Amino acid sequence: MPPIIHCVRHAQGVHNLTTANHVIPDPLLTDLGHEQCRKLRENFPHHAQVELVTASPLRRTIYTALESFEPVFEVHPDLKLIALPDVQETSDVACDTGSEPSALRREFEGQPVDLELVQEGWNNNKDRYAPTNKALKLRARAARRWLKARPEKEIVVVTHGGFLHYFTEDWEDSSQYQGTGWTNTEYRTFEFSDEVHKDDLEGFELDDDNASLVETIESRHRRGKDGPTPNREQQRSLYKLGTQGWDDQGLQLSTADREAAKVPAGKEVEGVRV
Repeated sequence: MPPIIHCVRHAQGVHNLTTANHVIPDPLLTDLGHEQCRKLRENFPHHAQVELVTASPLRRTIYTALESFEPVFEVHPDLKLIALPDVQETSDVACDTGSEPSALRREFEGQPVDLELVQEGWNNNKDRYAPTNKALKLRARAARRWLKARPEKEIVVVTHGGFLHYFTEDWEDSSQYQGTGWTNTEYRTFEFSDEVHKDDLEGFELDDDNASLVETIESRHRRGKDGPTPNREQQRSLYKLGTQGWDDQGLQLSTADREAAKVPAGKEVEGVRV
């Protein structure tokens, strides 16, 4: 049986304080971010069931995972967090561009972090990791399929606000905050769909199972949503609205397009541009 996936957006990073900080490469967490991790650690009810913790290889996601899910590593002393390049953020802006593998190995030496999948070029924003809708959909699907094949029963994935919409294919409220519908350290729980979809949300044919995810009813209720997740046809429309909403916010995927959009900078409060 495929695993249950607990998806988590990272805690507040320095880049979340103001759009001017988006030029900071691979930023760390703020003091508030560390406090958010503490609260998630105390309030997350499934530590005992989680058998694997994964995260984007950016520093803010790795630290969020290590701090928030410390009880999982305490129960499983041989467990290591697996860093997954496929779940890195969506853009080529400096704050969304990861560090070199050698730098990550030095920084996390002695900590329970498995960087085996983090190879040279993972942070080059090209080809597989290009800031394009096509590339993002493909690596989101690759991550889902990798997770679906895992033997663990419950898995945590700590990733980014923008990428979470591509990963879950849930575009409801995707422009509620700046480039996402997720708040910092928010978690939602998903199951793999019993349906086998062989096309993506734009209708492009796939070579095999899309490994679609569906948020659980309990998870939706926890965040104040009534009823099930919008169905796949509804998500096709929400996807178009969501990506257009990001464009309107000046959050195009590439740096060049963002500069051309010339949307005024601002600061963020709880993920909202003000």
